[in-house]
Amino acid sequence: MKILSIDTASNICGVSILENKDVLCTLDADTSRTHSENLMPMIEKAFNQTNLSLNNIELIVCDKGPGSFTGIRIGIATAKAFCDSKTINCIGISSLQSLAYNVKISQGAKFSGTVCSIIDCKNSNCYFALYKFENDICTTLIEPTADTVENALNSLNNYSNIFFVGDGAIIYSDLIKQHFDSAILIDSSINDLNSFSLAIAGYDAFIKSGPDKDLLPLYLRKPQAQRQLEEKIKNM
Repeated sequence: MKILSIDTASNICGVSILENKDVLCTLDADTSRTHSENLMPMIEKAFNQTNLSLNNIELIVCDKGPGSFTGIRIGIATAKAFCDSKTINCIGISSLQSLAYNVKISQGAKFSGTVCSIIDCKNSNCYFALYKFENDICTTLIEPTADTVENALNSLNNYSNIFFVGDGAIIYSDLIKQHFDSAILIDSSINDLNSFSLAIAGYDAFIKSGPDKDLLPLYLRKPQAQRQLEEKIKNM
């Protein structure tokens, strides 16, 4: 199965093409969220490097968030356009699950363990989720949630030997260590979203449950402009 993976949920704009779980091409670059300008050229470059076209793709995997509202919309709109034009299966994967796969991939194929993905969303708030890998199966223990970092860590008190991943794991590393003596903080080089991990997560999810009937963004918070407006009205 040839897979096209599209990740635009963060500053990283990423495109990968895989044959099942074998990478054929992967392109990830920090484009400072100018994804509308960079995504299509990156997809074209990936097709050129692999001598493939959209006609060869059997599954499209897209990051559905949480993350940049604009970036998520760009990625999902592109994935939907491709799927509709060529009748290709598609599946959306959470940014948090994609990050958890960073740990699985870095630890090796036989990895078993519990992974907490944390994405910082400013002012001591975060997006987080908890996953367990066992026998090559990823199980969600805590669904993607938006909350304070303190509440997020308190919700993990019944778990131990947790791998922490994501930019939140870096920013709040001291707080994590205070909460958990057994916390495992991974190398900073694998705390960013990337299209390869997204593709592997999408492949596993597709094999397990099939395609998404309707690919929709995963918004855990209101857009910043809307929050600012509501706060302004509240203070009037």
